[in-house]
Amino acid sequence: MNSIRLTIFSFLFLLATNSSFGYQLDMSVDEEIQKKYNSSKLNYEVLPSLPKVNSPSSSQANSNPPKAQLDYSITAPIITKTDKSSAIKLSRWTKFSAKSNQNISDRLRVGTYISFTTVSPVYKKYVTIPAGTKLTGVITDSHTPQITGNGGLVVIRITSLTMNGKTYGVSGRITKANAKNIFLNNIKGKHQYWQGVDKQINKGENFYNKSKRLSNKFSNNPILMLISPVPTVVGFVGYAVNTVVSPVTGVFSKGGSLSIPAGSQFEIKLTDDAYINK
Repeated sequence: MNSIRLTIFSFLFLLATNSSFGYQLDMSVDEEIQKKYNSSKLNYEVLPSLPKVNSPSSSQANSNPPKAQLDYSITAPIITKTDKSSAIKLSRWTKFSAKSNQNISDRLRVGTYISFTTVSPVYKKYVTIPAGTKLTGVITDSHTPQITGNGGLVVIRITSLTMNGKTYGVSGRITKANAKNIFLNNIKGKHQYWQGVDKQINKGENFYNKSKRLSNKFSNNPILMLISPVPTVVGFVGYAVNTVVSPVTGVFSKGGSLSIPAGSQFEIKLTDDAYINK
């Protein structure tokens, strides 16, 4: 019987303290608003009425079509045949500094072609790859942010190099995007699992801090002084529970989106030897 009474008393106490705390917070906010504003004068005339906008006629709409966005209609380029016995070899690990010609995001579909333009020449023993050379790649994998905390993903495989009006088949991958190292050719959005864990822990910490403030108020009241430690204990328990469950709740955090604007800097590296005609 004593344990049941103690449980009921604890429940009623928490209900009363939470309601009193919320009531004090609401009253303080209401008093602050009344000091700054005259509520009798607040009405819908605070915002000016918006002018009417006449919808364009069908003829006007057809004569002024919306501007086209960036072109993603790049198709697979036609590859120039090469004779390896007489061609110049570009060894694997050859690097190119380039900028992207389109926006790259995790919403692009697999099979979409993306092109890059080199910004500096690459000097080899028998040939110089000039600045302005075009590298084309295809998206082989992509997905939007996931609820497991993983960010968006784009994987681009470089398939061709175009210079002097001719296109050659190559095999390459992206190693840097805007000076950030790219591992395994996976361009990823921000992973936010640990941010989700930290967010859950912060909730427990905020609850604990509120509980301590409530204990301080009780300690200044002669009637409630004896039970003043209780809110702090409850807050500590809440803090501990949030900390323990945070690794689980972090799994349900959504990762960051991936969006790289056109003109961004990339480093591209060949993964196999390539051959171009002399």
